[in-house]
Amino acid sequence: MTTFEIVGDDFVLDGEPHRILSGALHYFRVHPDDWADRIRKARMMGLNTIETYVPWNAHEPVPGGWRADGRLDLERFLRTVADEGMHAIVRPGPYICAEWDNGGLPAWLFTDPEVGIRRSEPRFVAALSRYLRNVLDIVRPLQVTEGGPVLLVQVENEYGAYGDDKEYLRQLVEVIRGAGITVPLTTVDQPQDDMLENGSLPGLLKTASFGSRSRERLATLRRHQPTGPLMCSEFWDGWFDSWGTHHHTTPVAESAADLDELLALGASVNLYMFHGGTNFGFTNGANDKGVYQPIVTSYDYDAPLDESGEPTEKFWAFRDVIAKYAELPELEPVVAAAAPSFTVPFDAAVPLWAVADRLGEWSHTDELPTFDELGHYSGLGLYRTEIDTAEPAVLEFGEVRDRAYVSVGTSRLGVLARDHHDSAIALSPSRGTLTVLVEDQGRVDYGPRIGEPKGLIGPVHLNGEELRRWSVLPLQLSSIEPVRDALDGAAGAPERLAGPVFARAGFELDEPCPLFLDTTGWGKGVAWINGFNLGRYWTRGPQQTLYVPRGVLRTGANELIVLELESAAESVAAFVPEPRLGHTEV
Repeated sequence: MTTFEIVGDDFVLDGEPHRILSGALHYFRVHPDDWADRIRKARMMGLNTIETYVPWNAHEPVPGGWRADGRLDLERFLRTVADEGMHAIVRPGPYICAEWDNGGLPAWLFTDPEVGIRRSEPRFVAALSRYLRNVLDIVRPLQVTEGGPVLLVQVENEYGAYGDDKEYLRQLVEVIRGAGITVPLTTVDQPQDDMLENGSLPGLLKTASFGSRSRERLATLRRHQPTGPLMCSEFWDGWFDSWGTHHHTTPVAESAADLDELLALGASVNLYMFHGGTNFGFTNGANDKGVYQPIVTSYDYDAPLDESGEPTEKFWAFRDVIAKYAELPELEPVVAAAAPSFTVPFDAAVPLWAVADRLGEWSHTDELPTFDELGHYSGLGLYRTEIDTAEPAVLEFGEVRDRAYVSVGTSRLGVLARDHHDSAIALSPSRGTLTVLVEDQGRVDYGPRIGEPKGLIGPVHLNGEELRRWSVLPLQLSSIEPVRDALDGAAGAPERLAGPVFARAGFELDEPCPLFLDTTGWGKGVAWINGFNLGRYWTRGPQQTLYVPRGVLRTGANELIVLELESAAESVAAFVPEPRLGHTEV
């Protein structure tokens, strides 16, 4: 039987000192058909371990509604890691941050104001215990001591940056150990005295998160942990992008030098990220430190393996560094072929208003509800009420979360944007149906605004008088079959796209292959290929393409559907040979 333990300052695998050379690869951000390829390339770079978070909100989108299939098949992912001869580290949270929607915490947790998030409050502990047991039922038989790949399991995530409830951490440990996890347990915090002190417990291995000044940061960690293996379990080798900013990159030589210094000091490491992948669908997170900044669809992260799985300059530089400290496998040929380049016209279009009633059920209420109060936790929704004003008026909202398109009848009046702190709009004399299309652009994943409700935050006033009698339709877009049916009945190809509108284009492939959908000619919206939600696009940038995994495509006929919320002057879809993630300087 394989043994793995901590002895003195070492990890010890089957009686021999073992250095963990790990890379982060989130199974939920990568198409399952690509898992083996990405893991194999990690091994080719010299890594011996794959680390992943586990997103609670994806696995349990509604209370008790556990899912572990498709892109969420954690067991299949871990077995694929083992099949490639690699070990694994599992970080189930319950909070993960990760630039992921709501930091991985289910939005439904926050609908009960009595639930105490990330502390030893009974309702929260009961919910997370159920979640952890589901995760650990998968992990338990796949521990290295059971013949599987899992070496380590992490408790919480950078908890010292959030709180200091030691009883909460003890309860987590009890749940994890009670579920049969016997491998060492770790915590991670930034190497600051207060965070390292508050974020862990005796008996848990403290690890650090940083991306530079390795010697200094490891020295801080050692002060707080006189014995035990030194490990940076988040070595930040890149960064994420937000809409309206630039594409972040880190100098290859500097990152490689910091990694070299870390390994020269004998530490173990987990590269964050080795391969970032994609925030498919509506899964991206956001930040709000005074200005709301939603994160883009690409999670390329300037990692050693880019969003489409191709080695970058950083891959080869890191491989050269690792070669100084570990034996490398024989390099397999890596040939990156350019993706096909072609354009296709949209052949059908239908306004959102014409299909909305097929995408959900209207709720009618006197008070203005949030999305969360209706059990709608991502995407878009419609608010409607009747107005009648014979003079120019001001329409005022308590808050917009996060982007609202305001119309009266069939005429759009304007947009209210959270990142601009918009909350009011002028109306001409108007009589008829006021419609507000609201987009949840991603829940904050770090800081005090985690868990806030989405949609319109009331009250809503028209010239100082509160509007009531609302009808609200949460748009259910997990399946776009109703949209496809409506497009089948559409008359003629559109000359341009005036949103909100669904549009469809068809294209043929000789065989499935990765594609890059060019979005530079469009305004803002969402794209699906063969029913798979690729994610959001926005002319604001920096991202200018959407990555299309090989696994969502098929030989022969393929279908692209977009929901354009704003406008596109030309009714054409274009595919380009390579990703375009935007400018790298402000």
